[in-house]
Amino acid sequence: MNNLNKNYWENRYTNNQIGWNIGAISTPLKTYINQLKDKSLKILIPGAGNSYEAEYLWNKGFKNVYVLDFAQQPLVNLKNRVPKFPQDQLLNADFFALSNNFDLIIEQTFFCALNPILRQQYVEQMHHLLKPKGKLVGLLFNFELTEEGPPFGGNETEYKSLFKNKFKIKILEPSINSIKERQGKELFFIFESL
Repeated sequence: MNNLNKNYWENRYTNNQIGWNIGAISTPLKTYINQLKDKSLKILIPGAGNSYEAEYLWNKGFKNVYVLDFAQQPLVNLKNRVPKFPQDQLLNADFFALSNNFDLIIEQTFFCALNPILRQQYVEQMHHLLKPKGKLVGLLFNFELTEEGPPFGGNETEYKSLFKNKFKIKILEPSINSIKERQGKELFFIFESL
């Protein structure tokens, strides 16, 4: 990941070219978070953007949440919305350079924003960042992978093949409660680190 990518993402936020931003937490992730009981979970949201997921978690009492983005602006946006969010849990960094351990990582439009040539590296890094039996949970786009993007698509067969050596695939199925614009285009998943 070079500085060109960092500038690319910074410019997208500066110019408000953030069509993936739905302005709230997505329904599938809200539903998943609502059933979590352990408020001490150490949670990472990588490529978090404006991170409505982190705001929702914080307001539900999860205080061990880390937000990572290559671009500074979305982290500033989150801090403006949630002033008490700890500055040291806002990580303006390269995901692939991060070294830490988490119980849960939430995936929301980060995987699909990466160039597909980085997908195997993504799997390796996610496995590295999760504690044994830690969970990677979120949404993956379910449409044909094209050379144009982001977002970049994929399908269930590809995802199973990609993740199966590092994760137990607990759930990978069409999302039943996606927002209207994404209905039929998202897969909800829960992968457990081996």
